Amino acid sequence: MKRFAPGLLPSLMVLILLPCLIALGFWQLGRGEEKRVMLAHYAERGTAAPVRIEQLPGSPDPAYRHVQLRGRFDPEHSLLLDNRLRDGKVGVELLQPFQDQASGLWVLLNRGWLPWPDRRTPPAFQTPVQVLDVDAWVYVAPGASFQLHADSAQAPWPRLVTAVDASALWAQLGREGFPLELRMASALGAYRLGWPVVAMGPEKHLGYAVQWFSLAIALSGLYLYLGWHTAQNNNKKAKEDRHGNGHEPHPHV
Repeated sequence: MKRFAPGLLPSLMVLILLPCLIALGFWQLGRGEEKRVMLAHYAERGTAAPVRIEQLPGSPDPAYRHVQLRGRFDPEHSLLLDNRLRDGKVGVELLQPFQDQASGLWVLLNRGWLPWPDRRTPPAFQTPVQVLDVDAWVYVAPGASFQLHADSAQAPWPRLVTAVDASALWAQLGREGFPLELRMASALGAYRLGWPVVAMGPEKHLGYAVQWFSLAIALSGLYLYLGWHTAQNNNKKAKEDRHGNGHEPHPHV
């Protein structure tokens, strides 16, 4: 029976790499399942009747709920969310405070994407001054929540930020406001809408999982081959050493 002798160094490498590859594969499967649940949740909330904004602060799960608002924008305190890409073009998303007249509650309303081709010139936008009826939905970012940069608290308006925390903004402005971002669903007063719910779909995570598992299988196969091949070469070399490289010594006359 052939011996299995892969060697110490390959065994250590496989011992370290193989669990990592398998764990990465299962992690991608888990992320894909999270995205499937998120998309199903979004689709379910999209068909539900809209709620009033004053009902949301006490809701245990406000994500993706649709809201009908009536009120005015605050044009003096705008946020420009930087590094937003659409169709390969760089731009910003415009977020402005909006006060609902019926409840008096402030919300941070995302009016959509604006192109910003020249960084030397600020993005141009206009703010409606009249009372608007707005359809919107609650956006909850997957993973880490938004954070308002400490160095932006004293920056002039409109403020260019890479992330924002609505609660911190309301505290700075001394207002009572909803702590999550709302994204506009109605066209009136909006710029370019149409956000993807998730940046990477479940099928992408499944594809990455298949890649990690394939690497794990390939590593296992290479390890087995190396172990049997090394053992075979060692056996062959041992036989050659015992027999003088395969030649019997000639007796002296």
